[in-house]
Amino acid sequence: ARERLDQISETGKHQGVIAYAAAYEYAEVEDMLKTAEEKGEPPFLILLDGIEDPHNLGAILRTADGAGVDAVIAPRDKSVGITETVLRVSVGAAEKVPFIQVTNLARTMKQLQSRGIWIFGTSDKGDRGLYETDFTGPAALVMGAEGEGMRRLTEENCDFLLRIPMKGSIPCLNVSVATGVCLYEMVRQRS
Repeated sequence: ARERLDQISETGKHQGVIAYAAAYEYAEVEDMLKTAEEKGEPPFLILLDGIEDPHNLGAILRTADGAGVDAVIAPRDKSVGITETVLRVSVGAAEKVPFIQVTNLARTMKQLQSRGIWIFGTSDKGDRGLYETDFTGPAALVMGAEGEGMRRLTEENCDFLLRIPMKGSIPCLNVSVATGVCLYEMVRQRS
């Protein structure tokens, strides 16, 4: 009955149908590295430092899928996980791109570096331009939080800090748009 669907639905936007699904299964760093190794290609990752807007995460996952990213890694705390909104905005990409939540992002960055993966952070303090950087090897792109950017420790653990060229009066792009700009420069070089 419609009344029962209204009770069950969290949003009230059920359109007469409700499905029950298993909880989202987060991936693990080691599993992702093993999968990348089996493909015979250098790992291609995104690390998100404090992304809280589910719309941004959904858009990033959608772009990550299109770019062929092996996994997206984010801290468990002070970051959005996979939610209904993320699933909807990602248009299925959240089910395709492994999403990993870690306790300590800086420790995970060191783990990736010990495996030969270069960490490229985006920052207005960057000392090199996006288009002057070589992304052809094992690479992880770090994107900072909406408004605040990367935390200090995350920034310190990057191998390189990059700038996206900005020609207008607004100093930065939305994080999901900036991720797309960076990813497709990486894809261009890796193709």
